[in-house]
Amino acid sequence: MSRRFGLGAFVIGMLAAVLAALVRATMPLADLAVPDADVLLAKGLSALAVLLITYGVYRFLMGVLVSRISDRRRAHDLRNVLRLVLGLVGLVGILGAFTEQWLGVLVSFGVIGFAVTFALQQPILSLIGWVYVVIKRPYVVGDRVTIANVSGDVAEVDFLVTTLWETGGGLTSNQPSGRTVTVPNSLVLSSEVVNHGALFDRIWTEVPIQASFETDIPFVRDLMLEVAEDEFGDEIRAAMERYQSRLDQSPLELNVPSGASVNIAQEESWVVFKLRVLVPPTAAQRARNRLYERILTRLAEHPDRVSFPVSRNR
Repeated sequence: MSRRFGLGAFVIGMLAAVLAALVRATMPLADLAVPDADVLLAKGLSALAVLLITYGVYRFLMGVLVSRISDRRRAHDLRNVLRLVLGLVGLVGILGAFTEQWLGVLVSFGVIGFAVTFALQQPILSLIGWVYVVIKRPYVVGDRVTIANVSGDVAEVDFLVTTLWETGGGLTSNQPSGRTVTVPNSLVLSSEVVNHGALFDRIWTEVPIQASFETDIPFVRDLMLEVAEDEFGDEIRAAMERYQSRLDQSPLELNVPSGASVNIAQEESWVVFKLRVLVPPTAAQRARNRLYERILTRLAEHPDRVSFPVSRNR
């Protein structure tokens, strides 16, 4: 459908160009009282031809190239590049059709560019930031990121702004808040950008469980590891393989854990068991909920070996 629509616009644009040439050659409106009616008509038809041909090429390329890319993120980037390039070509073409001074239009763009640089510093920086995002890909559509203390899922990367579906915000859990946040692309050049899943599509998260000092510590540790293995064992091992593959391609030398682990810390009047597991960055809270439910249920089955703190200072 997109290719047919683009082909139709292209054909109509070519007809408009032919009509513009005929008007210039035959001067059919020479007898009208309107001064330069033939010239105005020819210029209008030429501008219409440029607009339709450019739009037709855009729709055709969208149908031929973009629609065949299975990766939606790369398709999104290619669409934006086509919009920018063909938009600039169309703008120059329309102005050239009206002025008939193609070189002058290009020179004017350069002169005007110097004049507006100071007035449009932020939009220009945002456009440069967009080019950086497209080339270096610090994030793409679908990633969960934090940009200048704003966290969310990347929904759109336009020429000047990145639109995030906010996570967290006023919520205590790191889940979607239902709000959208528009972040200028210039912040990518001046602020830190945290991509929560770019390394190997997983992040570490912790599930803390508090218990009293009378608790059988090895038993609780082993029970938590058993639950983690049942829930995410295969996923963690697969993620660790991807992580090791990334490490092999980098100059870093790090010890890669083989699976989930439990860190134990002493607090004021209790012991904290912190189960450390790998989860998808967009499903961390759901994973913690599942682990909490299963771990607490299992611990409640062993009151002789597990007890919880009752201090009011908890």
